[in-house]
Amino acid sequence: MSDARALLESGDIAGLIRHLRFNAEAMELGEVARLMEGAAALSGFDDMREAAAAMAARQEPQQLYDFGYACVERGIAFLAVPALRRALEMMPDEPVLLMELVSALERENRHAEAVAALEPRVDALDPWPARYLLAYNALFSGDLDRAAHEAARLPAPDGDWVPARDRLARMVARARAAGPLDPRDLRGWHFALGGGVLATISPYGFDDGMTGRYAYTSDSYALCRRTLDRLRLVLDAAGRRPASVGLLPDRSSRILGLATARLFGLPAEPFAPERPGALVVAYDLNETDADGLRERTEGQVLFEHASCWTDPPVVSADVTGFLHQVAVAPWGPQLRVTPGGEPETVPPDERPEAELAAEIVDADPLPDDGDGGAPPDPDERLAGFVRAVAGHWLTGPRDMVRSPGPVPSSRFA
Repeated sequence: MSDARALLESGDIAGLIRHLRFNAEAMELGEVARLMEGAAALSGFDDMREAAAAMAARQEPQQLYDFGYACVERGIAFLAVPALRRALEMMPDEPVLLMELVSALERENRHAEAVAALEPRVDALDPWPARYLLAYNALFSGDLDRAAHEAARLPAPDGDWVPARDRLARMVARARAAGPLDPRDLRGWHFALGGGVLATISPYGFDDGMTGRYAYTSDSYALCRRTLDRLRLVLDAAGRRPASVGLLPDRSSRILGLATARLFGLPAEPFAPERPGALVVAYDLNETDADGLRERTEGQVLFEHASCWTDPPVVSADVTGFLHQVAVAPWGPQLRVTPGGEPETVPPDERPEAELAAEIVDADPLPDDGDGGAPPDPDERLAGFVRAVAGHWLTGPRDMVRSPGPVPSSRFA
């Protein structure tokens, strides 16, 4: 408790939030409220300050709900969970409290807990959204059979819920096509939830919490070339023949797009959403303009080389090179150690885009063996996966997937 108070008194709000993430559920709600009242006052968040002050003074369902709602809105949903659970204990039949608790648990990717909260009450609630959310969270927790069962029990929705019904149906169908799936099948679950093919699996820390995702990685020309070769393999296995390469506007995507065009023998043109048959190349969709990419144009394939799984892009790529928390482009600023043992930052490589693209083309694409702990991922395994799911690939809009799903990976602050 004294640690949290010291962080607040020093003005270290980010440190306080990190502390609360790991300790809040064991703390008294009143103390959490007082800490957040002070933090919100320092941050200028009047809605949070007022809600926290009210909960510090009175812990009744309305005050608990208002605090939980403010936490969800401010992106600290983990703090909402204890307050909303307490409110629901007081008013177990109040659907507004239940739905807000489920929303908070979803934001924290605690899907199994959302299922447990919904399960005893779902029959008494409107199936849209209650049973839909039960099916959705069951799927994201890895329980495909439960998700399919609950989805089948849903009545026909009205117009507002039709897109959600269709999205759930696509996810269940993709999971069936990719299965059988287990909690470590990153490629299978990546396809089931987002509809994209994951080209490479991280060879580092697989059994130490990463399960195929990178935490921090310094990207290389060789890895760029490797993912482009795997992209070609995916397209060949699916029988897809792009007519051109679509260049997105940011520098990194143009570099990678020019390399793709040269490797594939295709013309490169600025991206146009209406152009059919284009292979649209993004280095990182969070670093470019993704307008026009959610709805699918005939024959268009969207490739993203480096995709952030802790801050997912607004659209899901059709092929993803690898998943990371932090990645530094080969031509970006690099950290290195001097001969004297001191760290220094090397400035970005400002050479022309075509010259950097040529380095990708000329790089050695041999796979990185990593630390030896990851399962083998030969080309034929990837090609076989693509052939198995091809009938469910490139269908529907490119929805954003906020959750990493049932395959856990360690994340770092």
